[in-house]
Amino acid sequence: MLCSTSQFKGVDILLTSPWPKYVGNFGNSSGEVDTKKCGSALISGLATDLKPRYHFAALEKTYYERLPYRNHIVLQETAQHATRFIALASVGNPEKKKYLYAFSIVPMKLMDAAELVKQPPDVTENPYRKSGKEASMGKPIPAPEEESACQFFFDLNEKQGRKRSSTGRDSKSSPHPKQPRKPPQPPGPCWFCLASPEVEKHLVVNIGTHCYLALAKGGLSDDHVLILPIGHYQSVVELSAEVVEEVEKYKVTLRRFFKSRGKRCVLFERNYKSHHLQLQVIPVPLSRCTTDDIKDAFVTQAEQQQIELLEIPEHSDIKQIAQPGAAYFYVELDTGEKLFHRIKKNFPLQFGREVLASEAILNIPDKSDWRQCQVSKEEEEMLARRFRKDFEPFDFTLDD
Repeated sequence: MLCSTSQFKGVDILLTSPWPKYVGNFGNSSGEVDTKKCGSALISGLATDLKPRYHFAALEKTYYERLPYRNHIVLQETAQHATRFIALASVGNPEKKKYLYAFSIVPMKLMDAAELVKQPPDVTENPYRKSGKEASMGKPIPAPEEESACQFFFDLNEKQGRKRSSTGRDSKSSPHPKQPRKPPQPPGPCWFCLASPEVEKHLVVNIGTHCYLALAKGGLSDDHVLILPIGHYQSVVELSAEVVEEVEKYKVTLRRFFKSRGKRCVLFERNYKSHHLQLQVIPVPLSRCTTDDIKDAFVTQAEQQQIELLEIPEHSDIKQIAQPGAAYFYVELDTGEKLFHRIKKNFPLQFGREVLASEAILNIPDKSDWRQCQVSKEEEEMLARRFRKDFEPFDFTLDD
């Protein structure tokens, strides 16, 4: 259906390859992206006319999320919805910059007019308007002196960059790499900061440089363990590069360890109503079920509880999907497959345990709540000693 210019409100989503000119500059590890030089004035004009609620672009191969901007002049024009510009990096980029963006959107034609034009608190002026006076006169953004025509292709043969240093940066990107930042301090007593007196140290079974392993209190099995950062980090998203590197080492090592014992392991994290990262690692006997069975169990129970559990690319990084401070739940299977849920309101705290304890997986439904599974300190000490002994042949920290 065609509509007149006066009836046109805008579009929900705009996808372009080039960035728009003037959208904003920012610094990154490889230098500053200058949108006055690299952006397209044609795309700026297109965004001005179409007024998208979300505008995605990817040509500059880096992640950037601009503050939302207005599509009207305050007190001079009728209020309109805001626009959010998001640039995404290349898929599988070696710097692990965000290349996925998960969001939900209600089409504007189904929204109440007052709700649609509600302005976010951090909204800015429209970056494509040189001034309010020019905009009110309807002057277009000047075209660039010369904008070369380009064709864009997916290069599947491009090598995925050089090896990164432990700081998470390209080894050639800076002659003066930054020192690893210190983890933030907990606001109060923490049960999981290794230096804290609250830690039940008899449960600790292995200590690395940045992380440690501990038996889970009230675990689903005797070898249910946690990967925890030594310093205070709330979630995987907030970990520094060197901590992430060691977390990955522990993941790989634990998979090898459990495979040698006829088990596959499932990892999950719930960054909701928690203060210190706890990456749960639960072994499941190979004889109990397949990886697909585990995946189906999570998806089925999520649907039953109206939880939107999305599958994300195998080699993606949670940092590319969730922002620091965002609440989420994610599962990682032994195949590398990941399921992700962005928590918006309430979330069942025992969801991960409930799925794994269900009849379809471990068939121990009475153990879905850890508080019902606690044993004496003497038994915990015995289980910890046994795990340390069994794990020793796989312990990569002994190689350092």
